[in-house]
Amino acid sequence: MAWDCYFIFISALEAGLQFYLSSWRIRDHFHMLRNLLWATSKHDVYLMQNYSVMHWSSLLRRGKEVLNVAKPITPTLKYPGCSAQPLSRVQISTMTVKDNLMVAGGFQGELICKYIDQPGVAFCTKISTDENAITNAVDIYRNPSGAMRVMTANNDAQVRVMDAVNFTCLNHFTFPWSVNNTSVSPDGKLLAILGDSPECLIADAQSGKVIGNLKGHLDYSFASAWHPDGQILATGNQDTTCRLWDVRNLSESIAVLKGRMGAIRAVKFTSDGRYMAMAEPADFVHIFDTKSDYSKGQEIDLFGEIAGISFSPDTEALFVGVADRTYGSLLEFNRRRYDHYLECIV
Repeated sequence: MAWDCYFIFISALEAGLQFYLSSWRIRDHFHMLRNLLWATSKHDVYLMQNYSVMHWSSLLRRGKEVLNVAKPITPTLKYPGCSAQPLSRVQISTMTVKDNLMVAGGFQGELICKYIDQPGVAFCTKISTDENAITNAVDIYRNPSGAMRVMTANNDAQVRVMDAVNFTCLNHFTFPWSVNNTSVSPDGKLLAILGDSPECLIADAQSGKVIGNLKGHLDYSFASAWHPDGQILATGNQDTTCRLWDVRNLSESIAVLKGRMGAIRAVKFTSDGRYMAMAEPADFVHIFDTKSDYSKGQEIDLFGEIAGISFSPDTEALFVGVADRTYGSLLEFNRRRYDHYLECIV
């Protein structure tokens, strides 16, 4: 069963329908576009627009600024020993939103943490003074005991783990190459580390001890995602492929999914694990049906650099951010159901 029977793209010419292509403008002046878009529901999307993080409501069809990083930022959370410090004009490189917490990283090693329902920024700092300290990826997850954690991956070859309540640094792990991406397994026990190396690592999320080495990619890796069942890890690479690994047997990948032209920069699973999407730097997003062993899928061909992709938690929508001076936009793809015609039968 082909994916294009499940998702449908509604263009700007069909604005009279209930779906739409928003006129939102997303611009990013850097070639290394990261994850700059996150959907917390089918109707709530957070995305970068110039020096602002905006909240877009697809119900109200309007946006609201929730964070402005063009101006100096002063953290509101202060206590003895806190490493928070004011920041000025941050160029955001990556972001994520989960459980009312938004975390963003910057091109100079900055980290910004903000509670969505509260004014101001709870915590911000420069987590590295290295001249090449870009915050490449940020993640919010829960450890095996249920405590919320923030993880950062930086070009200074370090991964840092912070408490998501008082934002103290709990641990940091050092690797032999710049870390472009990390992701924690659904049970909070395993950590995938990817970077400027053809090899990808699996480590213990608590200690950082490497327990597996994934070999097969031919170039540097930029993205990863865990299937909700915690058994399959997907890794996106500069070699234009996404490889799938079964953590029960890491000797070789179980599948290789090929892109059209460029590196695989973003990978996401739906919350039910039924579909996986992967995005190239520009023009192409690929969606795969996991129940068909990833053999069936749909290719979305658009125009412009891709700033991020995100499924809504209810799996009913896929959002794609396009960063282009002329055609920059937020695209919404809605899941097509086969039984809609039954509603018309009397």
